[in-house]
Amino acid sequence: MISKIGKKIIQFFTEVGQFVLMMKGVLKSLPRVFRDRKLIFEQMKHVGVDSLVLVAIIGIFTGAVSCWQAAYQIKGLISYSYLGSATTKAIIIELGPVLAAIVLAGRVGASMAAELGTMKVTEQIDALESMAIDPIRYLAMPRIIATTIMLPILVIYGSSIAIMGSYSVATFFLGVPSETFLSAFKKSFEIKDFYAGSIKALFFGVSISSIGCFIGFSAKGGAEGVGLATIKAFVIAAASILMLDYILWNFLIGM
Repeated sequence: MISKIGKKIIQFFTEVGQFVLMMKGVLKSLPRVFRDRKLIFEQMKHVGVDSLVLVAIIGIFTGAVSCWQAAYQIKGLISYSYLGSATTKAIIIELGPVLAAIVLAGRVGASMAAELGTMKVTEQIDALESMAIDPIRYLAMPRIIATTIMLPILVIYGSSIAIMGSYSVATFFLGVPSETFLSAFKKSFEIKDFYAGSIKALFFGVSISSIGCFIGFSAKGGAEGVGLATIKAFVIAAASILMLDYILWNFLIGM
């Protein structure tokens, strides 16, 4: 029993060390960003443009349900005129970044793990190394940079649509005048809220892409191993998003 625990601890620290080495390789590859811009643009399209519809759907329903939930909680306590303030602030700081990141962890992080895992088990990564091509520079760096750039943009886009969804529910179903909703939104909006949501998205992007790439590079065991790597990438990325959300909240808003 003790030996099994010891092996798990050693394995954990080994994987942490390998992850740090991968990130060190990514940092060393940054001077080649301009030369590898085509690879980065391809990943930006995959991460960003191809996710627009999904993020829009998530955003509209997130805004709508947050408005209904807020109305349910304040019913009989305060006026619905505060819905514009309560829902939009929650969307910009919390709901927009976190939900968009979790959705992207499933769509992008898991796909990175599956793609790189397939390349690993079919020895395509070994073939790159035999041709003196650094897999971290060629495969990991473009994905990490693209996700880090595109996730804040997707969060801003998704949060804007979520606010529109909240506005629609408040005005069409709850009888809140348009001017009242927008006035409450303007009075409560602070630029630091926008910065907080964007900074969160930046960290989430690094987390999702780096975890997806690392687990993909570590995949083994054929098709079954690729499937396990895909699941593992999503689970760890989703957990890291929630942990980072708590830590960043304390640094950006709580303190």
